Amino acid sequence: MTEAAKDIDVDVLVVGAGVTGIEQLHRALKAGFSARLLEAGDGVGGVWFWNRYPGARLDSESYTYGYLDSKELFEGWEWQERFAGQPENERYFNYAVDKMGLRPYITFGARVTSAVYDEPSATWLVKAGDGTELRTHFLIAATGVLSIPVFPDVPGRTDFKGIAHHTGLWPDEPVDFRGKRVAVIGTGSSGVQVIPAVAGEVASLTVYQRSPNWCTPLGNEPITAEQQLELKAGFEQMRETLNESVSGFLHQLREEKTFDATEEQRREFYEKMWVSPGFSKVISHYGDMMTDPAANADWCKFMAEKIRGIVKDPATAEKLIPRDHGWAGKRPPFVTNYFEVYNDPKVSLVDLRETPITRVTETGIETSEGLREFDIIVWASGFDFGTGALNRMGIRGRNGLALEDYWSDGPHTFAGVMAHGFPNFFFPAGPHGAAGNNPRYGGDQVEFIDDLIQYSRERDYRVIEVPEDVEDKWNRMVAEMAAYSSFGEHSYFYGANIAGKPKAFLLNPAGRPMLREMIGAVLENKYQGFLA
Repeated sequence: MTEAAKDIDVDVLVVGAGVTGIEQLHRALKAGFSARLLEAGDGVGGVWFWNRYPGARLDSESYTYGYLDSKELFEGWEWQERFAGQPENERYFNYAVDKMGLRPYITFGARVTSAVYDEPSATWLVKAGDGTELRTHFLIAATGVLSIPVFPDVPGRTDFKGIAHHTGLWPDEPVDFRGKRVAVIGTGSSGVQVIPAVAGEVASLTVYQRSPNWCTPLGNEPITAEQQLELKAGFEQMRETLNESVSGFLHQLREEKTFDATEEQRREFYEKMWVSPGFSKVISHYGDMMTDPAANADWCKFMAEKIRGIVKDPATAEKLIPRDHGWAGKRPPFVTNYFEVYNDPKVSLVDLRETPITRVTETGIETSEGLREFDIIVWASGFDFGTGALNRMGIRGRNGLALEDYWSDGPHTFAGVMAHGFPNFFFPAGPHGAAGNNPRYGGDQVEFIDDLIQYSRERDYRVIEVPEDVEDKWNRMVAEMAAYSSFGEHSYFYGANIAGKPKAFLLNPAGRPMLREMIGAVLENKYQGFLA
């Protein structure tokens, strides 16, 4: 390290103890850097620490979601379900952290409030709400895309005297729903999980829905002892497949097009797709499902028939069928007994487009139809996706440039990991990130960062910064390819759920292949223009 940087506390400071931050800390320590991690919560797991609500569950196969660098780490843990629930996920991350010996390097209860770049020393001074102050050479914000819960702008929301929780800020202690009058606001990915999970316990359940989603069965099941043995025996092959996969899943792409099949053949295939597990319904569907509107509409027609066949009340069924987007026009939730819940006389559905909420009172929720009183309100109202956490960290780059100002019209990044004007700063698994199984995609970004900072150390470079033209090329690609994405501008992948947020695509629409291609070009050029 140079004379100007000798006063640093750590070489690498990671923020966020989710799946990506844990991996980044492990790699930094393994490479011989001094490293620390600051975590706002009191435990590890990221979203699997904060999202403790009933029904919270993976929609990626459990064994494809964890860490795959070590066969020993993989074999030391046996997932109990194909799609693990929150308690099992949290236990896994605690197991992984302890197995890798990372806990001594993590400071809990330390929410970062300020991170300021000092140009003469090429370091970052980072401050947290618990009083922690650290100077670091490399700052890596693994804060995730779903870490800032948001509430709708409803008058009187804080006036409610009963129990109220956001799904993304769920308390450690279980909430007792038995015999309670419950409201769930929102039917996105969190809402459709919590609704069937609590419906059997409550006295009444009122669901407030603004927009329905195309929900399909998750297909969860226990992992048998025989399957455990198969997973361990096939670890190397599974890891190779996941590393090469476009989406980071084991599901195989299907080349056959929708209308190459007869109507009878399509019907038979749709029945199989309906009950197929998780994201196989996206990845292993007909090859033109995401590109041909007629093919997409044909599948949507089938799903609408399924909903009408499950939900006995025709009026309720129609309210649960999306009209504003096709399949995967928004993130498609995968559910267990979600539609069946509406056949329970204790459960009612309120369409917020017909009867909007006018205010929350001390005793309940008032709409244009009147007041309903509740004991518990569950806010399943989503997150400030992509840029939410980073824009709230007080990040200041060259010449005091505020990250939130630089991103005032949407994120400007290279590969979803770096931004021009913010040297020695990285944000894996953030905006312009995953278009598939998050840990696999995030792992590619972590590997790139790890290689880059090791390269700079070996050659005694002090400053790493993405050149402006390289960043521009990436952002042009995002803008051009976003037009081909199945996600519409009304989805949270464009920030549409946040009032005043600039409309900008927040994923990498070209996916993992483009990420690897553009990173590969940087590696081939030996980081030309990145190092000083």
